[in-house]
Amino acid sequence: MNDTEIAELLRTAKVIAVVGLSSNPMRPSFGVSRFLQRQGFRIIPVNPNESEVLGERAYNSVKDIPDSLDIVNIFRRPARVPEVVDEALAKGAPCIWMQEGVINHDAALKAEAAGLRVVMDRCILKELARLLPY
Repeated sequence: MNDTEIAELLRTAKVIAVVGLSSNPMRPSFGVSRFLQRQGFRIIPVNPNESEVLGERAYNSVKDIPDSLDIVNIFRRPARVPEVVDEALAKGAPCIWMQEGVINHDAALKAEAAGLRVVMDRCILKELARLLPY
């Protein structure tokens, strides 16, 4: 996706599932998610080791989330991305966002071939601050 497309995605998105969100405030997933929450996004944690993060119930997987999603944001090892893409496809999520350092070209191609928008190896916080400064 180019900058214009990413800016439009961030302008219109409301609900973001964060896969790998930890309740540990020292983890990047926590800081990024807290920032997004403060910007008005609803954050839905996806982590089987958590029951609640940032005041939101945590789910074991994307497919367990009862609500519709705008973005599935991934804070997982690249080898784990294909299973998250499969869950996002089953859920009907329109976008996969892989954080900085999360690179899986095969999973990205699969998601794009299924019609999902894909952002890879970019920090959603940095992109939001760069493209839609507040």
